Amino acid sequence: MFAPALEVVAPTVDHVRRLPLLEQHQAALRRCRRCDGMQHPVVVGPAVLSKILLVGQAPGDKEPALGRPFAWTAGKQLFKWFATLGVDEAEFRRRVYMAATCRCFPGKNPRGGDRVPSPLEVAECRPWLEREIELLEPTLLIPIGRLAIEQFLPARPLVEQIGQTFQLARGRRKIDVIPLPHPSGASTWPRSEPGKSLTARALKLLGAHAAWVDTFG
Repeated sequence: MFAPALEVVAPTVDHVRRLPLLEQHQAALRRCRRCDGMQHPVVVGPAVLSKILLVGQAPGDKEPALGRPFAWTAGKQLFKWFATLGVDEAEFRRRVYMAATCRCFPGKNPRGGDRVPSPLEVAECRPWLEREIELLEPTLLIPIGRLAIEQFLPARPLVEQIGQTFQLARGRRKIDVIPLPHPSGASTWPRSEPGKSLTARALKLLGAHAAWVDTFG
């Protein structure tokens, strides 16, 4: 018995054109030194041409050394959530573009925890994210945590945002936005009601979305 030959699918012209542009974008992003108060290096995930764009808040202190977004405690919880949809961490990283509101570690807050990036730092980093949206043309956007959510939706309590699908206009295109709370161990919101049930509802919406189904089967 011979195994059937695998069908070889040639990359589309669009794919051939966009991937080098995305790689060039990331190379420039890694050289960014716009914010004096941020700690380097810049944290960037793989150059994945995906219709799903995940946007976090900012790296923690472990991510720069590990060289990937959501590489520590918050990431472990985030990928536990996605595991409930049958997707493990390695597969998610291979198939989804992972970005952030700010790409450098902001440093520690003297009162404890990581420092929240300033509005100026967020604004300085915003063009990198806008370029990624332009290059990827995502149909599903997943902002993680309040800071990331507020880059796309009006500031509201999490109970009015988690567990719902919103729509973002980008020219003639529409992007579905399904927010998730931040998975930090310091936050009790996703582990207590109504946050626990709303987070489960948001994950169910993700698993049923056409972009998720197309990406993960």
